[in-house]
Formats: sequence, C-alpha cells, structure tokens
Amino acid sequence: MATASTEIRVTPEIAAEHGVTREEYARIQQILGRDPNITELGIFSVMWSEHCSYKSSKVHLQRLPTRGKLVVQGPGENAGVVDIGDGLVAAFKIESHNHPSYVEPFQGATTGVGGILRDIFTMGARPIAVLDSLRFGEITPGKNTTPEGAAKNRRILDGVVRGIGGYGNCFGVPTVGGEVSFEPCYSQNPLVNALALGIARKEEIFLAKAKGIGNPVIYVGAKTGRDGIHGASLLASAEFTEESKQKRPNVQVGDPFLEKLLLEACLEAMQTGAVVAIQDMGAAGLTCSTMEMASRGGTGIEIDLAKVPQRETGMTPYEIMLSESQERMLLVAQKGREHEVLAVFKKWGLDAVVVGHVTEGGIACIKSNGRIAAEIPAHPLAEEGPVYHRPIAAPAPRIQRERDWFAFAPEGANLTANFVKLLASPAIASKRWITEQYDTSVRTNTLAGPGASDAAVVRIKDPKTGEVKRALALSTDGNGRWCQLNPRVGAMHAVAEAARNVAASGARPIAATNCLNFGSPEKPEVMRQFSETIDGLAEACTALGTPITGGNVSFYNETLGKSIYPTPVIGVLGILDDASRVLKIAFRNEGDVIVLLAGSVENVGANFSSPSSNAGANLAREFSSSEYAKTIAGVMAGEPPAIDLAAEKRLQDCLVALAAESAVQSAHDISDGGLAVTLAESCFASVGAEPAPPALGASVSLDDVAPPESVLFGERGARVVVSVSPAKLARVLEIARQYHVAAGELGKVIREGSFRIQIKGGAVIKSPIETLRDAWANSLERTLATK
Repeated sequence: MATASTEIRVTPEIAAEHGVTREEYARIQQILGRDPNITELGIFSVMWSEHCSYKSSKVHLQRLPTRGKLVVQGPGENAGVVDIGDGLVAAFKIESHNHPSYVEPFQGATTGVGGILRDIFTMGARPIAVLDSLRFGEITPGKNTTPEGAAKNRRILDGVVRGIGGYGNCFGVPTVGGEVSFEPCYSQNPLVNALALGIARKEEIFLAKAKGIGNPVIYVGAKTGRDGIHGASLLASAEFTEESKQKRPNVQVGDPFLEKLLLEACLEAMQTGAVVAIQDMGAAGLTCSTMEMASRGGTGIEIDLAKVPQRETGMTPYEIMLSESQERMLLVAQKGREHEVLAVFKKWGLDAVVVGHVTEGGIACIKSNGRIAAEIPAHPLAEEGPVYHRPIAAPAPRIQRERDWFAFAPEGANLTANFVKLLASPAIASKRWITEQYDTSVRTNTLAGPGASDAAVVRIKDPKTGEVKRALALSTDGNGRWCQLNPRVGAMHAVAEAARNVAASGARPIAATNCLNFGSPEKPEVMRQFSETIDGLAEACTALGTPITGGNVSFYNETLGKSIYPTPVIGVLGILDDASRVLKIAFRNEGDVIVLLAGSVENVGANFSSPSSNAGANLAREFSSSEYAKTIAGVMAGEPPAIDLAAEKRLQDCLVALAAESAVQSAHDISDGGLAVTLAESCFASVGAEPAPPALGASVSLDDVAPPESVLFGERGARVVVSVSPAKLARVLEIARQYHVAAGELGKVIREGSFRIQIKGGAVIKSPIETLRDAWANSLERTLATK
C-alpha cells in the first residue's frame, strides 16, 4: 500500500481531539500498517464515531426482531422496505437530529427532515409523508424550570417547528402526524426525531452497493462547503458542555428547493437503468458514502477530490471528505452510460461530475491534485470498527414510599376544574399551533392528518397508473417518563400504543422503525436502560407482529453530566385494505352509543375495592406515573401500568375487523390523560366533521368502585373508545366477543353541547363542551405567545 501524504503529524493526542481513543488509534495503525495522516484520521474518526458505527449499541441491537414475511429490506441500508402488495413497497425510517437542533434549532430541524427524505428517495422511493416526534423542556415556569429556562425552551420549540415546516412545505411533502412531549430533562437537550415514508415498485428498489469494476462514480447535487464538519463525530457523539454554543459551524444548512430538484433528478436517473447504486451523503458526507458503498459491494473505490464541486476556495482534503453539506448524493453508473445520468442532472440544473471509479482490491483511494490524500481498506473501516460491550449496572433502587404517590381525591369530589387544567397542559393540549405551520395535504394523498385519527393515513397511488385501492397508516410514540421508571415496560408501551393507534385508524400494523434516544453509553446505568429497552422492544414487536426494519441510535443526549430520560421512539406502519374505510376520532351523530373496548377484562375499569388495600396501593403507584398526577399534583413517581401484549393484539385485530365492516363511527385509543381526555377529544374533533354539527357532547355514566380519578384519568393500555350507531351495536358486540375483547356501554353522544361524566350516579365532570374545548384548543398558543 502506498504511503498517503501528510499535512500534519498525527499523534495519539491529536487523535483524542477527534474522539479516537488510544486503543482505537492502535487499531487504525494495525489496519493501515502505519500511522494515519490527518485526512485518514478524520475519516476514521467519523466512521468510528458513535453516531455512524453504533459501536456501543451493536451487541444489543442484534436482539431485535428484523425479519418478517413482508420485510423486503431490513436494517443496514438507507431505509427499511416492506411489501405492501400489488407490486408496491413502502420505504420508511426514523432518525434523530437532536444535538444540532439545540445548537441551531431551525437549521438543525431543517436538515434532519432533509436527511431522512434523502434516505427514502435514495432507495428509489418517492417520499409521500413525514412525521415527527419531538421532546422539549418545560415551556412554563415551575419548580423544575425558571422563567428564563422556559423562555429558552419556547424559542427552541419555535425554531424546530419552523424548521420542520419550512423544509417539508418547500420540498412538497406533507407533514401528516407526530407527537410532542415536555419534560424538564429535555431543557438543554431537545429531541427532534423525523420519520419519512415513500412508495416504489418492488423491482425498482435501489441499494448502496458499489459494483462493477471500472464503473464511474458520480457526485451529484449541491456543492461542498465547510458546514457540518465533524457533525457526526464531535457534535452527535458527545455530550453537551458549556462550549456547545461554539459548535454552530458543525450544524449543516439545508436548501429544500435544491433537494426537490435532487429528488426528481435522482428518480429520473434511476429510470434510465444506468444507475447501479446510490448513497446519500448524510452523516460524515463524502466519507460515509464512498466507504460504505465500497464495503457493501465488496469492492474498492477511487475518487479525485479536485473534481468535487466546491463552493468555498482552498478546501483541504480533510475538509472535503468530512463536510456534511446537504443535498448531495454519490452514485455508481454503468460504464459507457454515464452520459445518460449526467444529462438528467444537467436538465435539472444540478452539478453532476464523474469523480472516480469502482476498483478491485477493496481499497478506498482518495486523491487530490495528483497526490494520494488517503488510502484505506474500505471494509475494515466500515464494518470492523470498535465494538464495545459497555458495563451494565442497575441504578440505585428507587425507594417506593406511599407519601410520594398521588393522593386520590375523596369520593364524590367534583373534578371539573382539574379536568380543565389537564386539558390545558402542554402535553395534552391541542398541538394546532404546531401542525398549522405544516402543509399536511400537499400531493393530495392525506386521508387523515394531524388530530383527525389516532394515526396519520395516506392513500397509496400506484407510481405508474395513479390507481388508488388501499392506504398506509403511520404513528409515532414514546414515553420517556415511563421508560425512566421502568425501561423495559415503558418500551413495550411505546410499541403497543403506536400499533394501537394504527389499528384504531382501521389499518393492520405490519412493521416498525425506531429511534433510540439515550444518555452517555459510558455510564453503566444508561447502558442498563438501553439493554432493558431493547428487550422490551423485542418482546412487544414480536408479540404484535411488527418487525424492526431500521432506525437510529442517538447516544450522548445529556448536558453537564445529566442524562435525558431513556426515550425510545417507535414508528409503526400499517396497511388499510380499503382506503375508504379510515376510522377517525370524531363523534359523528347524536344518539350514537359510546362503547369501551378493552383487550383484557381487567382493563375495562380499575377493579380495585379500595385505595387503602394492597390492590389500592398498586393502583396509587401506577397512577402516580400518569399525566394527571404530574399536572395536578406535580407527582412523577410510581410505576408505569402493567402491560398485556396478548390483550393488545386481540384489541388491535378486533379494531381492524370493525373497520373492515364499517361497523363503528369513530375510534380513539385511551392513552395520555386517560378515558376522560379520550372522550373529550372525540367531542372536540366533531367540530366541522361531517355530518356532525358543531359541538357534539357526551353523556357518560360509569359504575366503578375504584377512585374516580383512576377511572377517568388512568392510562392503562389495550383500551379504545368507539362510537356506534344503535343499529350496529349488536354486531359490534358480537365482533368483540369473537376476538375475546371486553366491551361495555359508557353512554351516548349528545347534541346539546355539554360534557357529563357520572360515577355511581354523582356528577364528577360537568361542563359546556366549548369551555373545555377552549382550554384544550388555545392554551399552547397562549403559552407560546408569552415573552
């Protein structure tokens, strides 16, 4: 192997500045048979960073279920791919852009969306939808947040939302759903997870494998600049410190209009048949695309950096290879047909330059002005990096003390005022202020956008004929507070709720993607959280038939040594066989019967005789982890509710069957805020929903021996509220029996615009629906208007 040129003498100390340990540096020397030069060190540092190599998570990720009869492509490519029938496939994936979104919220979120969209169309699929999952610090002052801290969190929220909306709206893809949560631990480390979905014909999927010795390697898209250098290795693979604000140059700058051109040009070039392989220049830029394509293809690659389009003068090989400038792709074309590819990109006004070719021997040779700038074996670099079995240790046991648990109100207490406060809390309140900044219906595929259904639903159009038969449903979910209390159970709940949301829209859950957000892997207690989470995800995905097709691990989400909650975010995809039978959450007709469906008899009510009994103590511990306990009493303790995956599966299968027969008018799952919030949101959604007039209400009567607050605001899973026309009630109850799902009548939809819940004959909540709706619909906007 020829000796690479050197500009700076590399030492272990310089390697350490690149995040490379002494052991890793010795491994680099072994692979190269010599000391690396500065460019080679930079290449190794990004490829072996936590963000790119998964060196702390690989040993655990292997336990996830990744195969299924519908899985076409699992983890390891730019996106997972599943068969959705009729010769079509869906490509989907979720990824994080957390640290950049703290340093520069607008651009951090913008480039997060741009990156996940490129992952989709790199596979040959046209993006049709984006969802997001966001976590922020508290936006109102309290015992955990100062007024200054709350104001900063509001500014970060504003920048992130504008970034997501700005990129998606300009690119021309609808942002159709997602979720937002607020906890003190995210104050200086927001989570910005973006999911994208695309459609392609099965035979037209592309992979990132460089093949064909002598085939030309073509750089396409935006010019390379100095933005984003070391974004993957030093910004996304390290915790925040006081110096984090100095890292603004590590945040990339996005251009959605250019990416739209890149999308169309790439898809058109793929149609020529001249493209052999294609890879997005995302994290680690040109380094990652060249090295991974060569490694996957079992080939070498040679490129000349002097031919790379550059927007800044005097860029060094180090800077060119590590730049994370956005809207760029690297592709391999068939030798002799490169002119066809170049012509397509010229037509779209984009740079397209042959910068190298595929070689044999497995060596990646990077040249610059006739000199060798780097020469590295591609496979050892991409696939034989460090793998760590990090120490795992349980945290100090939490002391469960009854005085720390939620204290239930006395029987007969009127809970209306508490309910209004809960509806106005940022976690429960309408996210209209956010979603109205997104174009949710561009491309006219959206059947259920934000807030209309428990899952986002988009119709499937055949890419060639435009024919529509079926639809796809997507939902994201994660509960960091529950995972903090019990990572395994919390992770299972995240999968279950995302799948339940999909089923509540009428679709059959078929696959999942995950974004795993954690603190430093160098902390044994964090690795314990991670390991437990993986086991919870594996168990739930196996039970519910939703294999993991890909995703992202984001470690080092901590500031000044304090970790965020362990926050696995799950995206579940489902198929709706008849696009005309989408279930939505809105009550539709006066006189419809409100029915509670539960996969387990135990989940119909609380079924505890007294909060002072042993069962009552269990109930108090469980309820202390609820959103109601946090909002009303500031309690954030206890344990998440126990989970019954078999019950979840029965309920989900039942919901799909009900939708297939159009047996129910609406469906809305019980989750954050419990039964009362579910009922109220179905009333709120009826405003403007055809054929319902404005302000439908609900009259509900319950007979339960448990504390009223636990009945109304408990967050046990495997429960859904449906509304049913009286004529179809018998059929709904029959289908529920067939699936061994408990069903109980709660009350009726009423026209008079009031909301009433009685327990054992006494009014517990009673209010005009518009009073409740005002608190729910406008509180977030009012809070964010605070200076």
